[in-house]
Amino acid sequence: MLRIIGSGFGRTGTQALKLALNEVGFGPCHHMTEMFANPTMLAPWQAVARGGKPDWGAMFPGYVSQVDWPGAALWREAAAAFPDAKVIHTERPEEEWWRSFSSTIGSLLPHRADVPDPYRRAVLEMAHDLIVPRSFGGEPIDKERALAAYRRNNAAVRATIPPGRLLIFYADRGWEPLCAFLGIPVPATVFPRLNSTAEFRANAGLDPVAG
Repeated sequence: MLRIIGSGFGRTGTQALKLALNEVGFGPCHHMTEMFANPTMLAPWQAVARGGKPDWGAMFPGYVSQVDWPGAALWREAAAAFPDAKVIHTERPEEEWWRSFSSTIGSLLPHRADVPDPYRRAVLEMAHDLIVPRSFGGEPIDKERALAAYRRNNAAVRATIPPGRLLIFYADRGWEPLCAFLGIPVPATVFPRLNSTAEFRANAGLDPVAG
């Protein structure tokens, strides 16, 4: 049963939030990286990408929280299915988001057929088929369309989720707003910071960004 639902697009600090939630007892936390690490998870997500109804137990087996895509593409449905769950909406300044997205996920999905590993390729096919129509309203995902989708999602979350249930979270603000929202003490550790554009591209087998 999910206690935390992440509604923010990928590349808004979701990996750092995942590690933070795991650290303070709201894990395990589901994130796109879990899809690559656990082949048994793919089938129920493929079914949803093909238009099936979510099987939450199969999609989030044993998970307490969820951030990032593919889960973020289903935040409305998840918020209805888990009415007691809090919603954390990650954001960053939109031009920063576009630079990061376009150099990472936005570069990878169009070339998913070229990924040599068949399982990774299947995950990316699922991600494309689920995320592109639900989060972006279709293709092409150029800058204008992507930023319009980003703004639309940010506005929809604010309009749909009651303020007492919602935290708008910027990862660079660290532990304090997150812990206040969750009603827990602030850890003595440094808030996680990782999964930079360079790290993402290296892990995905993409060339470094020029310049």
